[in-house]
Amino acid sequence: MQPNQYRDVRLEKLEKLKALGVEAWPRKAHRSHGIADLAATYADAEAWTNEKLEALGQTVSVMGRILTIREMGKSVFAHLTENGEKLQAFFRMNDLAEPGWDMLKLLDMGDFIQVTGPLMRTKTGELSVRVKEVRFLSKALLPLPEKWHGLQDKEQRYRQRYLDLISNPDVLKTFQTRSRIVSAVRRYMEDQGYLEVETPMMQPIPGGATARPFTTHHNALDMDLYLRIAPELYLKRLIVGGFEKVFEINRNFRNEGLSVRHNPEFTMMEMYEAGSDLRDMMALTENLLSRVAREVMGSEQLPWGEQTISYAAPFRRLTMKDAIAEHGALDRALLDDDTQIRALAQAVHVEDAATKSAGMLLGDLFEHYAEKQLIQPTFITDYPLELSPLTKTLEGDEAFVDRFELFIGGMELANAYSELNDPVDQMARFQAQMDEREAGNDEAMLLDQDFITSLEHGFPPTGGEGIGIDRMVMLLTNSQSIRDVILFPLMRPTKPSEAAEPTE
Repeated sequence: MQPNQYRDVRLEKLEKLKALGVEAWPRKAHRSHGIADLAATYADAEAWTNEKLEALGQTVSVMGRILTIREMGKSVFAHLTENGEKLQAFFRMNDLAEPGWDMLKLLDMGDFIQVTGPLMRTKTGELSVRVKEVRFLSKALLPLPEKWHGLQDKEQRYRQRYLDLISNPDVLKTFQTRSRIVSAVRRYMEDQGYLEVETPMMQPIPGGATARPFTTHHNALDMDLYLRIAPELYLKRLIVGGFEKVFEINRNFRNEGLSVRHNPEFTMMEMYEAGSDLRDMMALTENLLSRVAREVMGSEQLPWGEQTISYAAPFRRLTMKDAIAEHGALDRALLDDDTQIRALAQAVHVEDAATKSAGMLLGDLFEHYAEKQLIQPTFITDYPLELSPLTKTLEGDEAFVDRFELFIGGMELANAYSELNDPVDQMARFQAQMDEREAGNDEAMLLDQDFITSLEHGFPPTGGEGIGIDRMVMLLTNSQSIRDVILFPLMRPTKPSEAAEPTE
C-alpha cells in the first residue's frame, strides 16, 4: 500500500475506536513507572524469576509506543518503547475488561497505549506486564519505517529526525549522551567557580571571530542586526564590569558552507577568567575533557573510527612551526625564513601564495601538512599575529601571539588566547581588519567602538577560550558527521516530489 492508503485504513480504525467509546487522544497518561526504570530494576533474570515477581505482587502502569504486535490465538504480545527502552506487554482475552480485547484488534504499530498489570517473565525469560487494563493514548495515522531495517536513508533520517529516533536506538542514545555531556561540562565549569551568563544573540556589530554573519532587520528601530558569530566581545565587557569568571554555552551562527564538520548554526562554550592566561586555559581544558570522558563515557580511552583517543591529561603541546616540520618532514629552520615559507606554500599550491603574508602562509601550511594528522589531543601554540587579531603577542616576539588551538581526531575543538587588553593595540588591529574588508575580505572584523571604550575603562589580564560542543560530542560518541550530533541540522529544501515519505 501507499502511505495514503495506510492512513485511510488507520482512519477507519480510529472511527471504530470512537464507536467503542474509546477516547483516541486523552489529556493525560496515568503511569506508576517508566519503562526504563522497570528494565533497570528487574534486568537480572536470575535474581527476578517469574516466581519472585509473582510473590512480589507489584502492579505497574506504564505507557509506551507499540513497536511490534503479534497475535497468537487468544493471546497478544506487544513491545512498547519509551526513552529508548523496551518492555513486553502480554495480553490474554480472559484477563481484559471491556472493551480491551475489541480495542486490541484496532491497534497499530506506532500507537501509544498505557497498560496496567503485574510484572511477570515469559518462558523465554523476557520481562513483561501481564495486562489487566489497557488504555488508548494516541493513534498514529502514519506507519513507522519498516520494522526490520529501520530508517536507513541518511537524507530522510536528518529531515525526519523523529522517525530516526524511533527507528534507530543508537541515534537516540547519542542524543541522550549529548545532553549528559553538556550537563557534565556545565557542572565542571560551576565547580571551578565560573558563573553562567547570557549575552545577545542579535548584535548591531558582529564580532569576536572572522566569519560572515547572517543579517536580519529590526522593524521598530529600522536597523540591521546580525546573528552572533561569537559572544566574545560581550563576555569581555563583563570582565571589565567586575565578573571574575564567566562562561556561556551558546548558539552561534555563521553564514558558511555545510560539511561533516560544519553547520551554520552550532553550539559553543566560551569562557573568560580575569587574572589568568593561556596556560591556565590549557589546564582547565584538558581537565574538563578528562573528567567529562570519565563521568559520561566511563573511560578516558575512547574509540574514534578505527583508532583510540586518550583523554588522559596532560595533552601534548606543539608550536605551529614544530607541527608543520614534524608532519611535513621539513627542516624546521626553513620555517624561520619568509622566502622559504612562500616557496613551500607555492610548492603545495596554496592559493594566492605570492601575495599572502608569511604568517598567513604558515596557517595554510599547517592546514596542509599537520591538521588532519593530529589525532591525539594536541595543543598547537604560537600563532602568527595575522591569524589572531584579539590576542596578546608573545613576549619577545611581536610577530606571533599567545594562542592555542586544541586538535583532536584531526579537527579543531578549542581556541584560546591570552586576551589582548591594550585598547590602543586593539584599535590598531581593528583598523587592520577594516582595511582587509575594504580589500574584499567579507569575513574580516568590523570596528566595535563600544568594545574599545570598555577596554579603555580597564581590562585585566584575562584568559579566554571557545570550545565547540558539537565537535566534542562527535569525538566522545565516535560520530563522524556533525549532522549525527545535531538534532535538526540545516538541510537544503526539497521539491514536493522529492519529499521523504514514510514506508512500512
